[in-house]
Amino acid sequence: MNDPAQSPDDGYERPGGQARIPGPRGAADDLDPGHAPRPLPLSLPQTPPAPPAPPPSHAVLKSLLGAWALAACSAEETRAVEDHLTECAPCAEEALRLRDAVGLLHPEETLDLKPLLRSRVLEDCLGKRPARIPVPAWASPYDTETARLDALLQDFGDSEWHTPVRLKWFEEERRRSQRTTVAGVIGHLLTVDGLIATALGLDDPLGSEAPPGGPTVRTEYFWGASSYPTTRQVREPWREQGHTLVRTVSFAGRGVAELAVDYGGFALPLGDAFLERAFECWVHAWDIADAVDYPYEPPSGPHLHRMIDLAARMLPGALAQRRRAGLAAPARGLVAAGAPGRTLHLEIEGAGGGGWDIALDSPGAKPSVERTVAEIALDGIEFCQLAAGHISPEDAAVGQHGDREAIRDVLFAAASLSRL
Repeated sequence: MNDPAQSPDDGYERPGGQARIPGPRGAADDLDPGHAPRPLPLSLPQTPPAPPAPPPSHAVLKSLLGAWALAACSAEETRAVEDHLTECAPCAEEALRLRDAVGLLHPEETLDLKPLLRSRVLEDCLGKRPARIPVPAWASPYDTETARLDALLQDFGDSEWHTPVRLKWFEEERRRSQRTTVAGVIGHLLTVDGLIATALGLDDPLGSEAPPGGPTVRTEYFWGASSYPTTRQVREPWREQGHTLVRTVSFAGRGVAELAVDYGGFALPLGDAFLERAFECWVHAWDIADAVDYPYEPPSGPHLHRMIDLAARMLPGALAQRRRAGLAAPARGLVAAGAPGRTLHLEIEGAGGGGWDIALDSPGAKPSVERTVAEIALDGIEFCQLAAGHISPEDAAVGQHGDREAIRDVLFAAASLSRL
């Protein structure tokens, strides 16, 4: 039997003996190197990784092509399919066909609002609860076109407001142009709209120092009034003035449409002046959109028809003015006011189109079907470009029949309606 004093001091009970309490242990530095505790391993042994799953078969990947074309695959399936397409030509051709088919089922749509959305929403709202003070029909195109232009300007930054814009018009026998900026165009609209404001007794945007004269004089005064370029700050007074004009004529009643608006060299009834301002607002919005490389739709068919009708009604007077200046052929046969005279038939095609008979020899003559000597057919948008001075009479693609001299005079008269 071993001596208890020589048995290990581990505190466990030995056979035939009593349990012993272990004594105090020395510090780590006092331990015998032969009995020092074994250091822990720095890292546990790792289980070897599982072998990668075999890639999907050709049949499985081919069955996923439809889901891949619809972007309905998971990330792993997408990677597997696209890796397979780089190696399998038949599947790559099938994938292209499926992707093209998906494009036909889901055509890309622009994020821009539809041009007629505002009119449809207003029409629906007014159908449910008509306005107590409706906007006159002749002011509706102006209200719509200023709202569309304002929506275009809404997100413009400083760089867009200073984008160069070239205004174009036709004067005498040649085209003219003037370089300005987006802000300068809005200032031009503000100052010319001020002619209507002063006719209604409202404040002139140019103030008490406004020079007498028409649109050109007022615009040049506005552009030269400050030594600094016009900035985006012009948008707010232009928009507020437009709202004030529409609100004023809405409360004014029926007779206000005949109020004369002085344009310097001529005058227009207020109803026609609103149509003329709607037309110019659209044309210059088109100029701005073209300068910033942004699409811009034409007015709605009913509004475009009203604008074309105004231009057609102004053609006899424009033709007579050019004849007095020696720029058009002399009248073939003067007749009394209201009597039938030589006539040209103008046929406008497309949205807003229609037919108009134009008196050739005198603004007071009555157009006559029996005395029609020529016919012109033009697309509606192209006719508006001609009347805005954006294309020359020689460049207008027209269908012509009859008296060539009368046709030329009317085309040049349409271009002469434009101005700065």
